[in-house]
Amino acid sequence: MATTIDARGLSCPQPVILALNEIKTGKDREFSVIVDTDTSKENVIRAAESQGCKVISVSTEGAEYRIVIQKG
Repeated sequence: MATTIDARGLSCPQPVILALNEIKTGKDREFSVIVDTDTSKENVIRAAESQGCKVISVSTEGAEYRIVIQKG
């Protein structure tokens, strides 16, 4: 099962730091991050892409966003 990072309610840069930690140390090749602001969504996407990761999908779930990221 892929890892899910729940970063709802956290302000930047916390969601980005959590995503970067998962990229560097996580075991799963694919993981998702849940955020609740446009700014956090954009920053997590930008950080993941800067690390050579691919954003598989970004879906809206109510007032939240689920970002699915694939490493490498």
